[in-house]
Amino acid sequence: MNTSSPAQEGRRVAVLQSNYIPWKGYFDIIHDVDLFVFYDDNQYTPRDWRNRNKINTAGGLQWLTIPVGEDRGRLIQDVEIPNNAWQEKHFQSLRQNYGKCAHFDRYRPWLEHIYLEQRWLNLSAFNHTVIQHVAHEFLGIRTEFADSRSYAAQGQKLDKLVDLVLKTGASTYLSGPAARDYIEPECFAQVGVALEWKDYTGYPQYRQRNPPFEHGVSILDLLFQAGPDAPWYIWGWRQGPLAT
Repeated sequence: MNTSSPAQEGRRVAVLQSNYIPWKGYFDIIHDVDLFVFYDDNQYTPRDWRNRNKINTAGGLQWLTIPVGEDRGRLIQDVEIPNNAWQEKHFQSLRQNYGKCAHFDRYRPWLEHIYLEQRWLNLSAFNHTVIQHVAHEFLGIRTEFADSRSYAAQGQKLDKLVDLVLKTGASTYLSGPAARDYIEPECFAQVGVALEWKDYTGYPQYRQRNPPFEHGVSILDLLFQAGPDAPWYIWGWRQGPLAT
């Protein structure tokens, strides 16, 4: 069993459940830390972000959903994908709604690879693969990825999260703002880990095909529109204007 690792000076860590092709804020958190831990040994919640996300269409926002059933008696890591019919449907939805975007063809070979050339049997496996590829290959993020299972964290709910963060050797834990509902800052202070909250405000708009502008869509929307400039719209704008 893993024991707590000594905190490494300046080591920033984030812990999040995996999502289906997440929005840009998810990748903003990944960019801001040294280690990002997928936290999928937790209960699966249906009609959440684990198996679905939004895209922008002429008819408004549309959900792309991987059908995995409504059973809450599973951990995210154990959610199986019973059939692969959704893969062709999702690819076609992306092609139909984004095919004329300036950078769609840049990512099309990868989309064909993940949607048309493979069959996915496990939700976490798909999510982890896609998120890491987008982060490293498309956004140039150098953050290290890990799976929470490798740390054998003990306890329930917040206690388990604190134990997990300790075992990563974190000196700072970066949390999404939604976690303010259940995180007690003193629990991190007591173990010598600084707690920081991610701020999602201020993202600049980019050219989006169908107004009104919507920030909360899959990262694919930004990639198809901005291509190599996508990182500026996620974190680069904080350092200065977009280079022309």
